[in-house]
Amino acid sequence: MDTLANQPVGGRLATIQELYLLGQPPLSEFLSFVERSVVDGESMSRKALIDEWRAANDYYGELEEREAGLADSMKQLPISEEMRPHIDAAKKDPRYSRMFDELPTEFEMVELDKLVLFQVRVTRTYSEIRQRMLGRSPSQADLLKFCLPSESPEASVDCRKMGSKYVFSSDSTDFQSYSAAHLQPEQLLDHATPGTLAGMVGLGVGYGSNYFTGIRYGDRILLHNGYHRAHALRSAGISHAPCIVRTVTRMDELRLAAAEGVDEDTGFYFRAARPPLLKDYFDSKICRSFEVYKKRKVIEISFDIREYSVRI
Repeated sequence: MDTLANQPVGGRLATIQELYLLGQPPLSEFLSFVERSVVDGESMSRKALIDEWRAANDYYGELEEREAGLADSMKQLPISEEMRPHIDAAKKDPRYSRMFDELPTEFEMVELDKLVLFQVRVTRTYSEIRQRMLGRSPSQADLLKFCLPSESPEASVDCRKMGSKYVFSSDSTDFQSYSAAHLQPEQLLDHATPGTLAGMVGLGVGYGSNYFTGIRYGDRILLHNGYHRAHALRSAGISHAPCIVRTVTRMDELRLAAAEGVDEDTGFYFRAARPPLLKDYFDSKICRSFEVYKKRKVIEISFDIREYSVRI
């Protein structure tokens, strides 16, 4: 699959810039990232990398004392009247109702610097693209459209049939598979079959909504989706941005709302004196930029069909 995942440019593999927060356990993941993803990472001194990671980890220890409770002190701004019509329109979008119909959800102007992070990496190349899309002086309406995009991603999707599998690939980081769906004949247009169609099972691929979203648990808000948008906003000097915030009050709800792995270390994100925050991406003592190989998201779809008779 490497021929699909990595795209050669002029005889060499394409590269992008990745920001990585050092000092966050586990160390083994950082070393694996450098070895497998960073350009010439295999030749980098492991001792130097470990020393650099240790220094960042010590610095986080200082932040735990100096900035204890910072994540609990988010200062929010009111939603402007200029945004209200756009928020009402966003709530009518079918994607919104499908994603946010289970837990209490509000639109809030969150303070970017104090958003808690569970991802230690963000692609600076993609953030810079987002920043150019945002423009220099965005209006309140522009901010909302940026944080709640309604347009489809521009990245194309390549599909190849490889034996019994269908292989889809895209440059978009939002490219994903959907749950299988049972489709009725009337849902299909211009699909020819050798007989009368009774039904079809769809195995779809496409894009996520890429909404800027957070999860509130107690006094903290965990940045859940939209890391590149959040980084682009902060890079543009914007302190607050409109965010869809879901509120959870217990672990079972957190498991329902959060990405895999968040509920496994709830104490770290929601109770630690000083968890990783969005502003850490802009602190040279703990954030480093690496040149990494660009990859494409690849989704393989295969299926099995069996026909047999049962006694009735």
